[in-house]
Amino acid sequence: MLPFYLLHARKVIPFRRAAALAFVAGLAYANLAYAGFKYAPAAHGGVLLPGALPIWTAILAVFVLHERLNLARVASLAIVLAGVLMIGWHGFAGAEPGAWRGDLIFLCASLCWATYTVLVRKWRVPAIPATAAVAVLSAVAFLPVYAVALPSRLAAASWGEIAFQAIYQGIFAVVIAGILFTRAVGALGAGTTTMITAVIPATAALAAVPLLDEPLAPLALAGVAAVSAGMILGVRAAH
Repeated sequence: MLPFYLLHARKVIPFRRAAALAFVAGLAYANLAYAGFKYAPAAHGGVLLPGALPIWTAILAVFVLHERLNLARVASLAIVLAGVLMIGWHGFAGAEPGAWRGDLIFLCASLCWATYTVLVRKWRVPAIPATAAVAVLSAVAFLPVYAVALPSRLAAASWGEIAFQAIYQGIFAVVIAGILFTRAVGALGAGTTTMITAVIPATAALAAVPLLDEPLAPLALAGVAAVSAGMILGVRAAH
């Protein structure tokens, strides 16, 4: 993304705004999300990171974008939240001691991404320049710290594993997903976009049945239905 940033993004986005986007969506979000996995199971992150996103976004949109939440929108958020909790209930009920610390960190990470979502909408930042700014400025700020001060096991990894992570994390998770998500925010709005992303836990739960041979508990199945219903209600309420 460096050529995109140097040739285009830095001319489109003022540096202070680019730095703010890079901080909340790059440095803060990534470090908090991965820190949460130190204290809580991965399943918690899979539920809380996308599940809390529409809630945080709706709250921030009221104060930053001056949006008004009608009754249908509030009801849809409540249904989505209830569905997400039902999907992750078994994981939370059997959580290891101290997992609540990781859960709080996951919620903070989700708040960071919600902040990025609302700022992109407020400043009307194009998708590719925004993604380039987040990727490049985060790398400039973090890579020197990583190289000098942080432990690394990169030398022990195979070239195949390094290449896979570079392609998946770098290209798919950052560039493609970042551009598509930011473009969706511009086209649909912050609230509608994050409401749609709330189906991630439901989709993962359904996909685990054929792919991982994991049975879907009745409570989780009810949660999938609730998230789907809440999403549909929220999207209709926004339009």
